[in-house]
Amino acid sequence: MAEATQLKDSERQPCEVWTRVMGYHRPVSSFNTGKKGEFAERKCFVESKCDCK
Repeated sequence: MAEATQLKDSERQPCEVWTRVMGYHRPVSSFNTGKKGEFAERKCFVESKCDCK
C-alpha cells in the first residue's frame, strides 16, 4: 500500500468552496456574515424518485 503524503502547513493551499446561490455560482468566501451563517446551517438531502405512472 502506498504511503500517505504528508505536507507542512506552509506547503498547503487553501481550498475555495463554491456554492450555487439564486441560479449562479459564488465562492463562499465572498459571502457576508449573515449569508455565511445560512450556508453553515444548510443540510444536504436526497429526494426520492416519483413512482408516477
